[in-house]
This record gives sequence, C-alpha cells and structure tokens, in this order.
Amino acid sequence: MIWSMVRLALLAIRRNVLRSSLTMLGIVIGVAAVIAMVTIGAGATAKVTADLASLGQNLLLVRPGQGTMGPGGARSEAPAFKIEDARAILAEVPNVAAIAPTASKPVQAISGSRNWSTAVTGSTAEFLVVRGWSLASGRAFTASEERAGKAVCLVGATVQRELFGGRDPIGQRMRLGKLSCQVIGMLLSKGESTFGQDQDDFVLVPLRWFQRRVAGTLDVGAVFASARSGASTTKVQNDIEKLMRERRRSPSGEDDFQVRDMKEIATAVTGTTRVMTGLLGAVAAVSLLVGGIGIMNIMLVSVTERTREIGIRLAIGALEREVLAQFLIEAVVLSSVGGVIGIAVGLALAVAGVRTLAVPFVFQPGIVVLAFVFSAAVGVVFGYFPARQAARLDPIEALRHE
Repeated sequence: MIWSMVRLALLAIRRNVLRSSLTMLGIVIGVAAVIAMVTIGAGATAKVTADLASLGQNLLLVRPGQGTMGPGGARSEAPAFKIEDARAILAEVPNVAAIAPTASKPVQAISGSRNWSTAVTGSTAEFLVVRGWSLASGRAFTASEERAGKAVCLVGATVQRELFGGRDPIGQRMRLGKLSCQVIGMLLSKGESTFGQDQDDFVLVPLRWFQRRVAGTLDVGAVFASARSGASTTKVQNDIEKLMRERRRSPSGEDDFQVRDMKEIATAVTGTTRVMTGLLGAVAAVSLLVGGIGIMNIMLVSVTERTREIGIRLAIGALEREVLAQFLIEAVVLSSVGGVIGIAVGLALAVAGVRTLAVPFVFQPGIVVLAFVFSAAVGVVFGYFPARQAARLDPIEALRHE
C-alpha cells in the first residue's frame, strides 16, 4: 500500500518536473547550506585545535608588559626579562618540566645570491622540547655550543626553501645581516598558524650568541614554560605569576608581565569557532523553512488541480485517511528527494570550501542524517494541511468541480 503511494508520488513529481524542481529548490539550498557550513566549521575547529596543539604540550607563555596577546596586539612598555628570571621559573616553580627563554629580531638572511626577510630567534636547545618541534635533518645545539655562544643555527622549512631551494643546507654557511653562522639542522615544517603566521619562517640560534652579536643586550623577550604531564597548568600559571611578582616588584604595584596558558587560548578559540558554526548553521536552516512553505504552496495548488480526481476516489469508496496519506506521502517524497540532492550538493560545497580555506575535511554523519530527517519532517509538517484539506473534500462538490 505505502509503496504504491510512493510510486504514485514519484509519478506526480515526474509529470511536473520543472514545478517540482523549483519547489524542492528551497529544501536543496537549506540542506546544502547547513551541511556545508557545519562541515567547514568542524574543519576550521579541527585546524585551530591542531595548530594550537602544535605550539607545544602543556605550554605557558610568559612575556613582559600587559595587553592583547593576539597578532597585532600591543603590550605596555615594561622592563625585559633576564636569563635569571627564566632560571628562577625552572628552579622555584613546581611541575615546570622545561623552560626556553627566547628573544627575536627581524633580519635579512642571505645565502649565495639568494636573500630572504625573516626573523632570527635566540634560545636554547630546550626550545625544541618545549615547543614540540622535531628536526627534519641535522642536529640541535649542544650544551657547549650554547655556553660558548657559537655561530651555529637551525633553519625553518620556509627559510630553507627560499635560501637553499633543493640543496641540503646542513653544513652550509649563511649570513644573518652582517653576521655569519653555520647551519647544523633543519626544522620539520609546521605550516601556517591559525593567526595566519608562517611558523617555519625563522632561524634559531643559541641565545648567548644572539644576545652578544645580534641584539647587543642581555634581554630576554619571552619565556616558554612546559608543565609536567598530568600537572595542572592553571596551578603552574598561578605559581609563575606569584614568583614574577616577587622578582619584578613593579613600582606601580600592577603586574608588568603576563602569563598565558595556551590550553585556555585553545579552548576559547575553538569555543568561538563552534559558536560561529552554530550561528551560520542556524541561519542556513531558515532556508528549510522557506522550502517548507514552498511545498505547502505547491501542494495546495495540486489539491485544487486534482479536485475532480479526489472526488472520484472518494465516490468509489476511498477512505479519508487514504487520500490524506496519498498527499502527505507526496509532500514527504518531494522534500526527501530535495534532501538527498541537498546532501550531495552540501558535501560537494564542503569539499570545495575546505580546499579553499586549507582546513581538513571532517565528515559528520550525524549532521547529514539530521539534515535529511529534518527535510522529511518539513514535508510532513507543511504537507499535512493540504493533505487534510484534500481528504475532507465533499465528493459531490468535488465531482462538480471543473
């Protein structure tokens, strides 16, 4: 019985292909938009999470000054850290596994006839551990090279590509401004960060060599601290803040430093991304309601066109519930076909979107099923009134209709 009604519904759609296609368009757009937006949003969230995780495990960033930490954020002027501040964090704060004092400066890197504007970062070999960075080739600094401040360096993947091309940089010498250093290692690529910064565009040198030859000061621009596995980063953050207050004693009485837990930043950013995805999905879902109104409109037209047919069916013994079921199934089939097409279009748009935005494709079967069920439910809700109107027609009046 039901299958015969479904077949009749498909035949009715086929008889009016253009009208049925235009009716389904709202459903197709709504389902496609919801699937595309949610899938792209999930991919963006996954990228943000992966990028922030690539900064390092249980990572805390300590910097002088106060202000926004994001790209372009300004910090108030404050005295720079010294190497003793970093050593105090490692020695006096429980559950700090490693620290990496760093300082950076923009520089023109030169190798042969090639040159590239990049940044030179002075730090220790612990920088690789704290930031979770692996070597693609070569080796890291030795303790003796750090103490002596030797002119050795590790290059990021971008610097290697721009200065050395396809050549192996290990053992080669390069210039950083007027200074020369020997490349002893190449860092594994991390790609572009969530904030649009190229993480591979820098040269890593021993901190002591940087301070003596590049900066000309003993200042430390920031300290990366890695908490021990299983330790509360919030507790470590509070302990670092307490220690820095004791050491710096700002004349204003306010903190002239900031300690940021990268895990908190990750949670905030991914939460924002999810909220935006939900809002975009909700806006896209409005198209489904518009599509439902279109289905109701066309079904009312169909009832008017087929009044005589309905009258004949009722006159020869068809029950009201059978007429109701017929028109209701037609509305559900119409919206379900639109839902299937919308799913295909939505997934295609999602694939194109993630490729354009360079984010991973995160297939979510739950949202696909939900979109299809919702599209079928739209057919039930908006098709019921026209179907009920058809079932309640007076057979005599329906037969007189021309």
